[in-house]
Amino acid sequence: QVQLVESGGGLVQAGGSLTLSCAASGSIFSIGAMGWYRQAPGKERELVARITPGGSTNYADSVKGRFTISRDNAKNTVSLQMNSLKPEDTAVYFCNAVLQRKRGYAPTDYWGQGTQVTVSS
Repeated sequence: QVQLVESGGGLVQAGGSLTLSCAASGSIFSIGAMGWYRQAPGKERELVARITPGGSTNYADSVKGRFTISRDNAKNTVSLQMNSLKPEDTAVYFCNAVLQRKRGYAPTDYWGQGTQVTVSS
């Protein structure tokens, strides 16, 4: 089994900062891209930021310059540093990893359980 466990969500005032962390564990052969998605009430899940094993990143336009994604390949972790938070960043944030459980297996999407981020105005 594979688990993605997130931590670091919470309530913060506008302009504040939070750091989300996610650790992948279990039967893992290799991990490709890792990322963070979010889903606000009544809206579809959207990509926030994504990072490849080599460190290439891409961000949603709405978070560029405010959020920074990073990963530790040795520890199978990914983090999201969120600065200058806005009320519109309020959502459930989900960790995502594309990984192979065993050599020769097809890469598959895995998701964390989600962590709530609430930004008050």
